[in-house]
Parts: sequence; structure tokens; C-alpha cells
Amino acid sequence: MAVDRIPPKITPSYLENAALHYLERFAASSAGLRRVLARKIDRSLAHWGGERGEHMAAVDAVIAKLTGLGYLNDAAYAEMKTRALHRQGKATRVIRATLAAKGVDSELTDQAVDALADEHLHPDLAAAIRLAKKRRLGPFRLAEARAAFRAKDMAILARAGFDFDTVRQVIDADSSEVLDEILD
Repeated sequence: MAVDRIPPKITPSYLENAALHYLERFAASSAGLRRVLARKIDRSLAHWGGERGEHMAAVDAVIAKLTGLGYLNDAAYAEMKTRALHRQGKATRVIRATLAAKGVDSELTDQAVDALADEHLHPDLAAAIRLAKKRRLGPFRLAEARAAFRAKDMAILARAGFDFDTVRQVIDADSSEVLDEILD
């Protein structure tokens, strides 16, 4: 038998502690942390009543304090998230969409993607190769099955957000060694 817990009353110290506890476990943008704290406020207000606006002002103060202390840094978050998504084989358009959903400013997103472009001559090509390698597509597939799965492999990369030229370049590569040279 599950018992619903009564949410705590919202105080500035509670919000700060909740924010710190969240940041200990997860990397977050300031907009993401604001959403987490807003959900806590909404649960508390549903039980205890009160005005949301006065508590949201406390959330803004907590976020400003944590940003000043260096616990929240949207630029560092954007760069870290961009690198992680790129390593997973995500296209830059998917990376941009993910950061926008996380509430990262578009200027910070542009800076993070530009930093990625400084590391890789063709970031989308490198990400597509990583995804193809991970999923064993195109030249990473057994040679006898390559032709039969060409359209399926191309569709997988296209759904992952890569443009047609990039998809074709990866899937139609002569061998996996050629693609590995591009990554190095």
C-alpha cells in the first residue's frame, strides 16, 4: 500500500538545498534547473496553497546565486552536452534541437557547435561514421549483406538527422578503414 508523501512547504533554503541536491546528481542548464524547482513548487502549492509568483522569485535568486558560485554554467553545459551527443553519433541539427529543448540560449548553442567544428573538419561526417560503426551499418556490415541492407542503412542515418551527401558518403565508402582514417 503506497502512501502519498506530503510535499514540504517551500522556503528559500529548501529551494537552494533542492537545487544543490539536483546538481550533485545531474548536469543541468539554468532553464532545466528552473523547471525542476518549478515542479517542486507546483506540488507544494497544490497541497499547501499559496502564490506561485513569490516562490518563482526565490527560484530566480537561487539560480543567480548558484550561477555566481559557478555551480551553474550554461556555456560549459552546452559544450559538455554537445561533445557527449557528438560522441554518440548525433547530427549537429539534433544537437541544436536537444540543447534548445534543455533551454540553452541559441548563442551558447552556436558557440558549442562551432567549438565542435574547430575539433573536426566535418563534425556531421565524424558523427555519422561513429553511428555507422556503433550500429554496424554500411562498410561496418558483413560484405555479403551490404548491398541488401543499403537502403535500410541509409534510412537509419537519415532519420538520425544527417543530410543525404553525408549518408551516401558513409554508406558507400569502400571500406571501414577508409572511414576510420577520417575519424583519426
